[in-house]
Amino acid sequence: MKVKSINIAYQSYENKMELESIDQELISRAEEVLKNAYAVYSQFQVGAALLLDSGEIITGNNQENIAYPSSLCAERVALYYCKAHAPNAIVKKIAIMAKSKKGELLEVISPCGACRQVMSEYERIQSEPMKVILKGEGETIMVFDAVADLLPLSFNTKVLGE
Repeated sequence: MKVKSINIAYQSYENKMELESIDQELISRAEEVLKNAYAVYSQFQVGAALLLDSGEIITGNNQENIAYPSSLCAERVALYYCKAHAPNAIVKKIAIMAKSKKGELLEVISPCGACRQVMSEYERIQSEPMKVILKGEGETIMVFDAVADLLPLSFNTKVLGE
């Protein structure tokens, strides 16, 4: 038996003023769009903002449904919209912010497993890393250089074909 480990590296910031101005803008846009999330069941609002290689910013928020499996997370809303309207765009960065109406969400919330897998797929398709910026209602911000840092063992096989 061999014991192996996977290390995940990220940068931690105490407030958004420490970030590049474009990263501050992405967080602001994610925070702005989360206010319009349809989160009537969970009261958990999430906003996502994508920076494309063209400089355009695309946003999305979570959309719930009384039949929970029909709901969709903010990350996937933004990414699917992007690929529907700008299929050849490269997503350079994604900022994700969460807020709860049930109480102050001070910790950083990471994307769910399904969103991580979708983000990983888009990173693979574009053959370029996508920077991930995460923020809750507190001041702490986590920045990952690539989706692969959030999902090091993504589902990826050549058996399924290209």
